[in-house]
Amino acid sequence: MSSEDGDAYSGRVIKHSLSIAGHRTSISLEAAFWTALREIAAAQDISIAALVAEIDSTRGQANLSSAIRVHVLKHAQRAALPG
Repeated sequence: MSSEDGDAYSGRVIKHSLSIAGHRTSISLEAAFWTALREIAAAQDISIAALVAEIDSTRGQANLSSAIRVHVLKHAQRAALPG
C-alpha cells in the first residue's frame, strides 16, 4: 500500500490543479475522493480532467468539490446495487 493509499482513509485534504474548460482551477478533496475519482476515470478510459469537466458541466450552482463528492457517492451507490 502506497502512502497515498494509506492517506485515503485519513480524511486528509489534497489539492490538485487541473485545466477545465480552458482555465486552470484548484480542487481540494479528501484523498479517498481522489482515489475514487481516478478509479472512475480509469474505468471510463478518460482522464481525471475530462471526468471533472463532465461533472463541472452538469453541476449547476453547486461548488465543484461538492459536486465531485456527490458524483463519486452516486457512482458508488449505483455500483452497490444488485444486478
